[in-house]
Amino acid sequence: MEIGNIYKGQVIDFTHEGNGVIKYDGFPIFVEDVVIGDFIEFKLVEKKKSFGIGVVSRIIVQSTDRVEYSFDTSTLGGGVPLINYKYDKQLEWKEKKVKQDLLRIGGIDVEVSKIIGMKSPFRYRNHSQIPVGEKDGKVVIGYYKAKSNDIIPIDEDYLQPEIADRIIDTVKAWVIEYDIQVYNREKELGVIKHLGIRTNENNEAMLILVTAFSKIPYKYELIHKLVKECPGVVSIYQNINQEKGKFTYGREYVHLFGQEQLRDYIGDLQFDISPDSFFQVNRLQTRVLYEIAKSFLEGKTDDVVFDIYSGIGTISLFIAKDVKKVIGIESVKSAVENAKSNSKKNNIDNVEFYLGKAEIVFPKLIGENKANKVIVDPPRKGCEREVLDAIIELSPERIVYVSCNPSTLARDIKILDRSGYEVTKVQPVDMFPHSAHCEVVCKLIRL
Repeated sequence: MEIGNIYKGQVIDFTHEGNGVIKYDGFPIFVEDVVIGDFIEFKLVEKKKSFGIGVVSRIIVQSTDRVEYSFDTSTLGGGVPLINYKYDKQLEWKEKKVKQDLLRIGGIDVEVSKIIGMKSPFRYRNHSQIPVGEKDGKVVIGYYKAKSNDIIPIDEDYLQPEIADRIIDTVKAWVIEYDIQVYNREKELGVIKHLGIRTNENNEAMLILVTAFSKIPYKYELIHKLVKECPGVVSIYQNINQEKGKFTYGREYVHLFGQEQLRDYIGDLQFDISPDSFFQVNRLQTRVLYEIAKSFLEGKTDDVVFDIYSGIGTISLFIAKDVKKVIGIESVKSAVENAKSNSKKNNIDNVEFYLGKAEIVFPKLIGENKANKVIVDPPRKGCEREVLDAIIELSPERIVYVSCNPSTLARDIKILDRSGYEVTKVQPVDMFPHSAHCEVVCKLIRL
């Protein structure tokens, strides 16, 4: 195969990022914007030792599992690569991927329960981070095209609540009316960089306006416009991010208007969320996920449970009424403060929350607390080795591992499996429809 030449092939799989996979004489080629079953013509643009990168020229024969919508899916950027693939087929692929990752990476051959999907896989995102920029001298607010800094303008985002669409329109109108300089990522000039929008089940919203500088021109005009045109905006923050890197949010938050936290609910529990706190992006599926984690834990009145990477205390409070005590560990200060406040608001007094990095705090606490069960819900990178070593030293009778990344889950479970733990249940939950990601809950029992 030569770079620049045109080839044909059928998409047979997705990569972990959701790109299509074509085998050309046994050599894998990765192509964006296609689905399994498409027969396409593509141009080879890059060739590495073990794979190539292609760009689709045209779809010769569409997959029978391809689906089209009344709205333009390209405006949703690169975050939903499977959106044109039938939803039931997405679920089948994710379930298969979980099993393959556990076997290929972890060496664990275990039955994987049927994945739990959504009845309506749209309007589920309660936290969106949306770039702001310019193109051809015009303001654009939308999502990045995959692997680029090009922003695709949003007309309507069918993955987030309608109030978020109204906020985007209002901010864009304010930028144009007052000639606010949006951020130019090539020249590294401008004021407005991103919009962060959090929403709750009552259709209330928190706007986080990410700026490159501390001063926002005409900010009171923006606040007035939002309150008038977007009923439901109950909190507005400024986040100052002067960094040139990939992170959306900087460390400094300035409260501009309304409530300091956004209140949301999971089941009967209420949670106050700060602008920088982690909260699962899919509220409906979060309750499903936590019910599974709770059932896997099988809490008893004499259990002491560590909840590692506890965030604002969602899992801790969800399981607290079934056990004697829960000890949460979280590295974000505001999240720990939210967790303590949330425990009081929910009248739960058998929980403790500690601030610090899990790999530092957890090993220190295991000698002081004779916990017999552990829940971990780490970020995509998985657990630090120090955390896994401390779990092995603690030797709990049961571990519930909640993961948003089957690959790092498999890596970590392999270590626990070799240290005397058996994976007895695996339950995937589709928290992120139309993306290539899924959440997994695993139950591990000490042999």
